[in-house]
Amino acid sequence: MADFLPLLIELGTEELPPKALPELAQAFHDGVLKGLAARRIEVREGTGELPAGPLYSPRRLAVYLPAVATQQPVQHSEVPGPYTNIGLDAEGKPTPALLGFAQKNGIEWEKLDRVTDAKGMRFVARSSRPGAATAELLAEITAEALKALPVPKPMRWGDRDISFVRPAHWLVILLGRDVAPGEVLGLKSDRMSRGHRFHHAKGVWLNEAGEYVQALREAKVLVDPRERRQRIRAEIAAAAKEAGGQARVPEALLEEVNCLVEWPKAIVCSFGREFLRVPQEALVLTMETNQKFFPVLDAEGKLSEKFIGIANIESKDPAEVRKGYERVIRPRFADAAFFCDEDLKQGLPAMAQGLRTVTYQQKLGTLDDKCQRVATLARELASPAGVAPADADRAASLAKADLLSRLVGEFPELQGTAGRYYAVAAGELPTVAAAIDEAYMPRFAGDAIAPSPLGRVLAIAERLDTLAGGFAAGLKPTGNKDPFALRRNALGLARTLIEGGLDLDLLPWIDRAIGLVRKDVERIGADAGTGGKPTPEDMFSGSHLQEFIIDRLRGYYAEQGVPATQFDAVAEVRPGSLVDFDKRLKAIAEFARLREASSLAAANKRIRNILRKVETPIPAQVDPRKLAEPAEQALNAALAAALADTDPLLAQRDYVATLKRLAALQLPVDNFFERTLVMAEDPAVRDNRLALLKLIADRFAAVAAVEQLSAG
Repeated sequence: MADFLPLLIELGTEELPPKALPELAQAFHDGVLKGLAARRIEVREGTGELPAGPLYSPRRLAVYLPAVATQQPVQHSEVPGPYTNIGLDAEGKPTPALLGFAQKNGIEWEKLDRVTDAKGMRFVARSSRPGAATAELLAEITAEALKALPVPKPMRWGDRDISFVRPAHWLVILLGRDVAPGEVLGLKSDRMSRGHRFHHAKGVWLNEAGEYVQALREAKVLVDPRERRQRIRAEIAAAAKEAGGQARVPEALLEEVNCLVEWPKAIVCSFGREFLRVPQEALVLTMETNQKFFPVLDAEGKLSEKFIGIANIESKDPAEVRKGYERVIRPRFADAAFFCDEDLKQGLPAMAQGLRTVTYQQKLGTLDDKCQRVATLARELASPAGVAPADADRAASLAKADLLSRLVGEFPELQGTAGRYYAVAAGELPTVAAAIDEAYMPRFAGDAIAPSPLGRVLAIAERLDTLAGGFAAGLKPTGNKDPFALRRNALGLARTLIEGGLDLDLLPWIDRAIGLVRKDVERIGADAGTGGKPTPEDMFSGSHLQEFIIDRLRGYYAEQGVPATQFDAVAEVRPGSLVDFDKRLKAIAEFARLREASSLAAANKRIRNILRKVETPIPAQVDPRKLAEPAEQALNAALAAALADTDPLLAQRDYVATLKRLAALQLPVDNFFERTLVMAEDPAVRDNRLALLKLIADRFAAVAAVEQLSAG
């Protein structure tokens, strides 16, 4: 029985790319486990200080496993040989084929086993041999794991034909106290790791694998990313308290900084208060994206003149580190302030005039053309949304103006945000200024929709035009290609309507947007001398675009746990309003929980299949005089009562109550199918029964295609 010892594999490198580091480390960890499993080397859970997971820092990838078997189990092999009709002659003596097989496998032919498969009986050579020592296989496993890492552009260094994501400098492979022999990436395995580049610029001797984390901790390297992340959080919290505020700590930035340092130390820094006149978002963007600093907010959540840098060294002179951080940030802030001042001199309305000279898309005209289309839609959407049309027109007219600002030219992420600041400075209504920014919401997956009614109107109008224009220009997404981000725009439009509670019939608004786009496309084509009408593939119908938008909701609802069958049940009836779509979906979810749901779904599926095969017209009403069977009479009476009860419920869009009332039809429907022949020989009786079934199907379809819930 094999013993179990801790395993450590560490590859030391130049600084690894921080954004890719967690993925590389996880892949390395998984690759080593895969290599051990492929060789049937057992790995057990340990009881040490380290939970499962990869270890890494900017200069190393490491795998630590607390209990790994020191030897493979006995290796059994079974080699199939010739079938007996080939291996033996008519007298039962071995043929040359069988003798050759036996000799090749080092077994006398009489000792070969025989097995039977689908083709008959054949000879097999079975053998067993002791498993190899794990230590002898570790270099090979390490090389395989490194080769499988997701490295798109490996580097070469020195004069050797070796490549990796960064130059590699040392390799540790320890199984317990022993170095596992081997060579990987031109490096011979050793027990010598390395500490912090400045605090411990010498080797770290590892007596055994289990002391790895503590030995590096003493060498000023926190190799466990969880411990390092926790230390960074604690350092930031203490520094923010010292600065008299609260730090802004985005998870993505925290993770990136965690991959940039081995021994984190927070430094409180500051910048001139005069820079606070610059839009806060520009300063935050510079600090977080360009310099990896953490801004400090005051008690009201506004940006203060303090920020926190995370050094990779515990300096004896923190003031010098602070000066360095403040020195690098000052020119960027000065640039932002200059851009902002120049933009304010020009003014947002003047920028809007300049949109006439900027092409939005060759077939769709300029940015000014787009703004005018969006303004028209926004004015028309305003009243149904409870917004002043004049405000909607003004906001839409200025919404793209900041694209010509110097600030957005330097910081593209600030489009809309810069416009909001400049609109406030120009004296625009606060609601108009806010809507200019909110028109871009939701900006990304998980972002909130525009919070104000005017912002939602602008967001809807903007996306309607983008979608209609994208389809008109032949830019419908294919595969991974989506140059106009039409999928994201479609989901943003749908979410704004649903979460904003805007109960609008979507198709007429799509058609209106397409009409405005069509007019510009034809005008631009005529002006360019390319013809007055777009080619058929350039223009798509409103129903196609509506289907595209609804299809984006499939993933949206799947993330909320809505089964595909329930989504399909509502999508099939194609409600005009997405708010109505959402209400029906919630109702079908409640209906699906009823005990009658399964039976009624199956019955509706049966009804649909029957009606689908009928080629003659079905009467619109049931003739009670032709109902001869008690089961059909009972169903007709139950249906008549259900129709009367659900008419007012449907008028109020109370779909939950409607489906609960219709659930009472389960027993009469089941009895009808058990005791009545629908396709009777008498045409009048048959048509009457079909009319009864059609009334049932139509009433359920007034809410959703419940037959989609049937598993059969």
